[in-house]
Amino acid sequence: MTDALHSQSEIRRPPIPARIAASLARAGRQLADEPLGLAGFLILAVLCIVAIIAPALAPYDPNVQMLSDALQPPSLAHLAGTDEFGRDIFSRLVYGTRITIQTVLSISIIVGPVGLLIGIVSGFFGGRTDAILMRATDIVLSFPSLILALAFAAALGAGLNTAIIAISLTAWPPIARLARAEALVVRNADYVAAARLYGASSLRILLLYIAPMCVPSVIVRLTLNMAGIILTAASLGFLGLGAQPPAPEWGAMISSGRKFMLDYWWVAVMPGIAILLTSLAFNIAGDTLRDILDPRHARS
Repeated sequence: MTDALHSQSEIRRPPIPARIAASLARAGRQLADEPLGLAGFLILAVLCIVAIIAPALAPYDPNVQMLSDALQPPSLAHLAGTDEFGRDIFSRLVYGTRITIQTVLSISIIVGPVGLLIGIVSGFFGGRTDAILMRATDIVLSFPSLILALAFAAALGAGLNTAIIAISLTAWPPIARLARAEALVVRNADYVAAARLYGASSLRILLLYIAPMCVPSVIVRLTLNMAGIILTAASLGFLGLGAQPPAPEWGAMISSGRKFMLDYWWVAVMPGIAILLTSLAFNIAGDTLRDILDPRHARS
């Protein structure tokens, strides 16, 4: 009888590769009908390409100082002008893309699995496990994320790696909350009940039945959070707690250029525009992913 129940559950629930392929096909069709979302993904694709081929794309070395060319306005020789040390701002923006993409990907790789694991364990087991994990989540959520990230970064020391760790320590609670909410719904599904009757272990149910159903929502939330991650990383760089000079981190570039804002606006405005466009692209891409991956928002 248990074999029959298991067979019925497998019939009702398509294999994971088939569901992924169907989701990707539907996503491709829906993305073609979303010009704004497509533009957001194209901007992100361009940023990734720029980060990869930065040495070939940048016309100058980002750290070479040429004091005779200091504070030159945008021109054909220097597309975004130069800073107070004569360094080409466009080249520094290009190389700064690497730092931004590295920061976003590193934090997502840490925060995504940690938040997903805590959320599905809390939602699946419930009881005291749920109470302990969610109270710990509430404690972290009770502090403003930027203030908490500043505290961690100050305690760990300035640097890009410590900034990544500091932001990661504050960015996982929303992911855990979302994964818990999804797990509370999925754990009562028929195929999960059938798997229990068949004798599947809790670990197997968590990894093969609960987690895959929570992944799309977690991906959407991560994408939407990336704009906030970029702004937090830029804030840490602005305050001197992120990537250290002469690294071309956008927040640090704004910090060094703020004293020239009145007379040499491009020194601070150019990295500000880069942060704005990147954050906007991630927000647009996140909204589009939500419409595509969340069945409640999917179009008929």
